[in-house]
Amino acid sequence: MATFRKLVVVCGALAIGTAANAQTLKSGTLSLVVPFASGGPSDVAGRILAQGMAETLGQTVVVENPVGGGGTVGSLRVSRSTPDGSQFVLGNNGTHSWSQSLYKVPPYDTIRDFTPLGLAVESPRVIIVPNSLPANTLPEFIAYVKANQDKIQFASAGAGSASHVSCILLNAMLGVNVTHVPYRGLGPAMQDLIAGRVQYICDSVSTSKPQIEGGQVKAVATTGLKRSPALPNIPTAKEQGLDFDVLTWQGLFLAKDTPQPIVTQLSQAMSKALDLPSVRGRFEPLGEEIPAPDRRSPEYFKQFVAGEIARWSGPIKASGVTVE
Repeated sequence: MATFRKLVVVCGALAIGTAANAQTLKSGTLSLVVPFASGGPSDVAGRILAQGMAETLGQTVVVENPVGGGGTVGSLRVSRSTPDGSQFVLGNNGTHSWSQSLYKVPPYDTIRDFTPLGLAVESPRVIIVPNSLPANTLPEFIAYVKANQDKIQFASAGAGSASHVSCILLNAMLGVNVTHVPYRGLGPAMQDLIAGRVQYICDSVSTSKPQIEGGQVKAVATTGLKRSPALPNIPTAKEQGLDFDVLTWQGLFLAKDTPQPIVTQLSQAMSKALDLPSVRGRFEPLGEEIPAPDRRSPEYFKQFVAGEIARWSGPIKASGVTVE
């Protein structure tokens, strides 16, 4: 009997220890999954964030790039991972909002299959055109597109990408039907835009800024509520009479059922990382804006993402565009 009691005590202690360990972040290397190709805007943002979080956590944070499915392949991997905080994914509009409406059968349910960690950065899109296009302002661009919609094409980084959906929403607002040319990334799309083979892209500020400032392309508008600090001379669409407000946001997601203490620890580490001068100093020139501290919490991010899914569901479905 004494031996049995000792066994019960030992087993109980082990169970308590195991439960306690499950509530704390593992030591060792953590994985920040960026589900897009290396070198792109999401990858750059992910690496900046990983370095900052490594500093605030005191642990190594490596970036992995499992690509495919417009970012859904890597996101799906994290959704199916062990909920211990060792893996988290840098999601965005495309992977965690628009995907819920673009796919006939979404690969996952953003609300059900993930634990939101926090909003990291956001930035407007910028509508760019080749220098050969006879339009220097948004009203001139709109007039040209409406008059030539059956002759022109818009480019994107691929079906379902932010550049694709942004242009879909723009076209719907303008009431035009323009042919879509998808590319494998924004690099080749930009080259064809410069050459005049396609007529516009709703690009990210970070990838288009060098070409805009270098005079290789023209920017007719940005799509935020205020001008981008990275492109202060480019007026917003709203300033020019079009109520077109589209922000590209990026944030971190964990697997569902991740224990709250781990969520809190990682959320605080992310928020502290975003306040580091070394992190801010790298994000701001790219046009990536860091949200205020009260907009970085898991609670805020959960509501924000749910609102984004609801906001864009109607326009995307009305466009008739789907991704297999």
